[in-house]
Amino acid sequence: MEFSLNRSLEIIANTPRVISVLLHNLSDEWTNHNEGENTWTVKEVLAHLIVCEEINWMPRIRLILDNPEGIFAPMDMQAHMEMAESNSLQELLVRFEQIRANGINELKTYQLQEADFLKTANHPVIGQVSMRQLISTWATHDMTHLAQIARIIARQNKDLVGNFKHYLNILN
Repeated sequence: MEFSLNRSLEIIANTPRVISVLLHNLSDEWTNHNEGENTWTVKEVLAHLIVCEEINWMPRIRLILDNPEGIFAPMDMQAHMEMAESNSLQELLVRFEQIRANGINELKTYQLQEADFLKTANHPVIGQVSMRQLISTWATHDMTHLAQIARIIARQNKDLVGNFKHYLNILN
């Protein structure tokens, strides 16, 4: 598949709504459970997505546009923990939807051209990253965490499905 901003935005724009529908009216037992030691709850995944909105996607897009040889700020992979603990699921869902909508609206104001997608900045670990790669990663990152949320919820039934677990790949 060739890169398309519009195709990437289809996923990026839908993610908050997909998460909201998936988690609608779920009890805290579903959303505050993790998969074991050193894993995240659904709420922590959602808080992580918010932190990424705040310090990753649009800040890095701005850096690429303003300072092509700039270096991305490193991400604190624990920054979301306090947010998850101190906010309700509903508060996190609303915050994610708002911050994502703001980011998409800002991105659209740039009216990016093909040459903009070739511009780069530097990631502190992986090196040079193009705008095209960053936006593609944004969409793929969303899908990764959608799958993670579904897996966290599904695995809570692992011991309840009996021998059906052999047919449910999400449990393995």
